[in-house]
Amino acid sequence: MKVLIVGSGGREHAIAYCVAKSDKVEKIYCTPGNAGIAELAECAPIGAMEFDKIVAFAKEKEVDLVIVGMDDPLVGGLVDELEAEGIRTFGPRKNAAILEGSKAFSKDLMKKYHIPTAAYENFTDPDQAIAYLETAKFPIVLKADGLALGKGVLICQNLEEAKAGVKEIMMDKKFGSAGNEMVIEEFMTGREVSVLSFVDGNTIKTMTSAQDHKRAGDGDTGLNTGGMGTFSPSPFYTKEVEDFCNQYIYQATVDAMKAEGRPFKGVIFFGLMLTEEGPKVLEYNARFGDPEAQVVLPRMKNDIIEVIEACIDGTLDQIDLQFEDNAAVCVVLASDGYPVKYEKGLEINGLEEFDQHEGYYCFHAGTCKKDGKFLTNGGRVLGVTAKGKDLKEARANAYAATEWVKFENKYMRHDIGKAIDEV
Repeated sequence: MKVLIVGSGGREHAIAYCVAKSDKVEKIYCTPGNAGIAELAECAPIGAMEFDKIVAFAKEKEVDLVIVGMDDPLVGGLVDELEAEGIRTFGPRKNAAILEGSKAFSKDLMKKYHIPTAAYENFTDPDQAIAYLETAKFPIVLKADGLALGKGVLICQNLEEAKAGVKEIMMDKKFGSAGNEMVIEEFMTGREVSVLSFVDGNTIKTMTSAQDHKRAGDGDTGLNTGGMGTFSPSPFYTKEVEDFCNQYIYQATVDAMKAEGRPFKGVIFFGLMLTEEGPKVLEYNARFGDPEAQVVLPRMKNDIIEVIEACIDGTLDQIDLQFEDNAAVCVVLASDGYPVKYEKGLEINGLEEFDQHEGYYCFHAGTCKKDGKFLTNGGRVLGVTAKGKDLKEARANAYAATEWVKFENKYMRHDIGKAIDEV
């Protein structure tokens, strides 16, 4: 089988790593890929939003399966275009990817089908949003409706901050057209947990839990990023929490999408908040999380191709999804200055160490290769992942492995997974 992966980050590298392990796969392609993915796949310089070129490439290479890793092409309808040409594709169609593409849609869906989430209102008029905020309870959360690279969420402590947030999102259009509509949501407190799941339109099978760290600085300070590290499983995702989510959130979401005429096939990422009133949905994503994929996929026992094909064929109920009884921690190595301004083109050394150690992985996020040397090519550069018998061992292993990697301006958080010490 020939497989094409669409994307260029650490998530796609983790997917490529799993695909490469499958006995069913003889050749992997990736568009556009990165220097790490290029060690496993033949990469082509085609952007993830260049749909016509991706379709043409898939036909030219006689690809049997396309896996769309990124949110933008999913929300934009790449799956529909590939399927229209008879190419088997893993990921939701455009009408289902709206689950991530529009926060207003997903909030309305949860309200309609009684799926637990924070109270909210949607606004398209900034003046009406400000009028609402003048009577609101603080802190409060403002969310740009559309895709904003995981950064279109503002937590406002008072009315002054909230008014500035409305201006930033809806008037200054800091996040572009994503801010044409805005969700104002009650501020929830509790532990955050991420649960990824495979879905075939009817059946849902959840993967092992994880927890991401979004803020740039230690102690959850600084700006929001695409993710500075993650750990799996979450010790806060207990059997009781899982049972509640199975009953009121997971299957309910799949059934709701089907009832709306938007059957979902692919990966649903549930961002959960474990509140005092019980688990509630913070957000949905319509694909593997990044960097959650880097700790979840290495722990999966199944052949990923078998699971993906079951999702496409509607036979996921026949899959026994299994994960290793261990733990994994991923620490993101970024370029200093991320997520605002940072240098590119800095040489990376020490990557060969990962080939010598089992249970250690280095997933490339922002890298390229020039004259045989690996260079930084983005804000988030690498995801250093390590397994361990438990979270504490995995965390120690991951931080030890970060020392193998050397590049100028290397930056990382030093408290990824620290919450596990409180358990």
